[in-house]
Amino acid sequence: MATGIPRTQSNGIGSGHIDPELSSGMVLHYEGKTPAEQILRGERRNFSRVWAGRRSSTMADGQKRLYFGENLTALLSLLDDSAICGKVRLVYIDPPFATRSVFQSRRQVDAYSDLLVGAHYLEFLRNRLIVLRELLAEDGSIYVHLDDKMACHVKIIMDEIFGRNQFRNFITRKKCNPKNYTRKVFGNVADFILFYTRTDRYVWNRPIEPWTPERARKEYEYLDPQTGRRYKKVPVHAPGVRHGETGKRWRGKLPPPGKHWQYAPETLDELDAKGEIYWSPNGNPRRKVYLDQSEGVAIQDIWLTLRDAHNQNIKITGYPTEKNPELLHRIISASSNEGDLVLDCFSGSGTTLAVANSLNRRWIGIDSSSAAIETTLRRFAHGMSIMGDFVEKKTQTPSEKMPLPLFGDAAPNHSVHRTTHVPITDFSFWSDAECSEHATRLASEWKSWTAETEREGATATALIRGNSSTRLDRHAAPDRSRR
Repeated sequence: MATGIPRTQSNGIGSGHIDPELSSGMVLHYEGKTPAEQILRGERRNFSRVWAGRRSSTMADGQKRLYFGENLTALLSLLDDSAICGKVRLVYIDPPFATRSVFQSRRQVDAYSDLLVGAHYLEFLRNRLIVLRELLAEDGSIYVHLDDKMACHVKIIMDEIFGRNQFRNFITRKKCNPKNYTRKVFGNVADFILFYTRTDRYVWNRPIEPWTPERARKEYEYLDPQTGRRYKKVPVHAPGVRHGETGKRWRGKLPPPGKHWQYAPETLDELDAKGEIYWSPNGNPRRKVYLDQSEGVAIQDIWLTLRDAHNQNIKITGYPTEKNPELLHRIISASSNEGDLVLDCFSGSGTTLAVANSLNRRWIGIDSSSAAIETTLRRFAHGMSIMGDFVEKKTQTPSEKMPLPLFGDAAPNHSVHRTTHVPITDFSFWSDAECSEHATRLASEWKSWTAETEREGATATALIRGNSSTRLDRHAAPDRSRR
């Protein structure tokens, strides 16, 4: 397991009592702010399992779960689950953005409301962040996706909850193509992701972009005349005065004023002996860094290539605010390993869950929107459809089966994508009492669909085996005749 150990040591926040005054030095005050201890003692609801799921080798302890219900009560219930509490490696959430809007799917169905603003919104989110912190493993991470309306306020709240020293990045993402505003403002094409960790020791698999030939030639502009290896020159000193070995003379030279050698003199001697130090005509040393020793370019905190759906050829679910799967792929790959548990309590169309599943992670998704749960189940069954399907639908032939009621009469035809999509069935489906009637109906339709799919799969397998046996018999007949 890869771990990151930053230089700044923990301030003691990371386990036990949450003390805002100690954790950040700055506190956001507003009316209705509830003490953390009171939040953690909040109401637990009984969630019933309405679908047991198909077992698989990746479903240890039943930890692929989809919850239909209010997410705070679901999270509080998970605090009492020893298989979950303190074992969540990664949390990604894309909560409402305080837009004062009601969002609809592309079928013009109300998907969810985003009407909370100001202090009400902050307390809504803060309650959930406090519980999520308790669910995180000691080496866990949390990413919170926001826009410019509340990102700065939530940054202060997260400093209080997780500790200012556990802040890692304020990531800026280009979310869409440029806008041609008529208002007197710059085009709004960015949203933001706050990245925090539970402690200073956290899972970190550094994401990189592979070198392109053009970029490699530009950055590694020199060729070693003896080996032909491409390299670049970098300083052998770093900012800051040191009084130990790295602050002493090397080859008669002191480091530049206000700086120190990156390595002790004996290490610099070893690098020079291997031909890895370049000496300029005026005698200044620089280190040779070779292209073939670099895996790629480290990803920085501005992400320009992970926009949400922007053309008719991209596959989507049609759920509002649906995020780019590659965005989740980057986050999940960086902050978890195979077999780890990933949680999204605003799971929406199920992007986090589907990507986590494809990366061999276990997952928990929670949402209170019936449109979100139906979209997620549809996605698990059939994958996604081309964005343009709702503009120009494919005409079905009589032999093509209509989707089950779960997938809606107006849903795009997904049969053309079944060859590349592997249905996700090894999860359990849970519901609270308020959603139980709807959840039971969905579970019944889902069970019917999975049973039908299994029958079709068994029939196809039998046909393939039968054809193979026939071909083998035909090839074997001449051999028997020669005997």
